[in-house]
Amino acid sequence: MQKVLLSFLAFAFVLVIAIPKSFQAQAPSPAPHLPRGTATDISSAEVQALVQKTAADRVSDQAIRVVNVNGEYNVSIGVVHRAKTSGYHVIEGNGTLVTGGTLDNPREIPADNPVVTVLNGPSTGGTGIQGGVSRKLAPGDVVIIPPNTPHWFSEITTDQIVYLVVRIDPHKILPAGYTAK
Repeated sequence: MQKVLLSFLAFAFVLVIAIPKSFQAQAPSPAPHLPRGTATDISSAEVQALVQKTAADRVSDQAIRVVNVNGEYNVSIGVVHRAKTSGYHVIEGNGTLVTGGTLDNPREIPADNPVVTVLNGPSTGGTGIQGGVSRKLAPGDVVIIPPNTPHWFSEITTDQIVYLVVRIDPHKILPAGYTAK
């Protein structure tokens, strides 16, 4: 049965796939008393290189980079590549994502597991979700999943689904400065 991961950090997940190149956002200038940060660039070439690297894996969740934001929290950007057999801005593929409800057979992932220390932060696995909300995802879709919300793909209708994930890490468990190799 497919594994379900639930973050116990105050992570906010943004799943993103296929952002149009013409999309540009510009935030207003902050008030003089607010701290200013340094922007971090991750090129399309870097994302695509990681997509290619993980293509042969049945399930792969690979961080591209973890950045410390003004000493307040870490932000992780990664690519998730799931094969159809494994059972969210979406870059490629289609599937059904279930969020909310109750996690079946919950079991905490050990604190020293790389899923916790490098990829997601504190997490709980399970065998499914009861009573969640299902939605079909396709390239270009974005889903924001609040902290501590069960979520999983109940169906992948194409050979694979590939999506970007943004993880907000206010407790700084993920290693700031991490860069995919």
